[in-house]
Amino acid sequence: MTTPTSGRCFEDFEPGQIIEHPLGRTVTQNDNIWFTLLTNNTNPIHFDAHYAAHTEFGRPLVNSAFTIALVTGLSVSDMSQNAVNLGWDEVRLPHPLFEGDTVYARSEVLSLRESRSRPHQGVLTFKTSGYNQHGTVVLEFKRTVLVYRRGHVPSVTSRPSMKETP
Repeated sequence: MTTPTSGRCFEDFEPGQIIEHPLGRTVTQNDNIWFTLLTNNTNPIHFDAHYAAHTEFGRPLVNSAFTIALVTGLSVSDMSQNAVNLGWDEVRLPHPLFEGDTVYARSEVLSLRESRSRPHQGVLTFKTSGYNQHGTVVLEFKRTVLVYRRGHVPSVTSRPSMKETP
């Protein structure tokens, strides 16, 4: 095993640590419609603008499953690049996310402990908040991951060589 070229290891976290994730992502109408239809979600509030215009929101809502996937993804490079996801808890959507909003994320380390059954890994629990371009929180959740200790991150020691085409 080797030292990872990116991402944090178990030893890089401490309780109370706040990590502002560097990337934001603007949600498009296509993102929302495609994800909604891909997952067979038949609620028209996500893909029927005429229907959504007649709700209290006045426009389509971004699919909440897309929102959790996006905010999780924004946190991966900092929190779980070298980890295996164990689960989400206490998922809350305090404010709607709309097409055209840009989402940012930050995480706070809540706890970490050595794994009882896997000495080369530890258990990390953190709270992630996703917020829009106005700073309004649109999603919060706690997530627990099994993160590798330094020196135990799996690596590919040899990669196949690229074949040249004639």
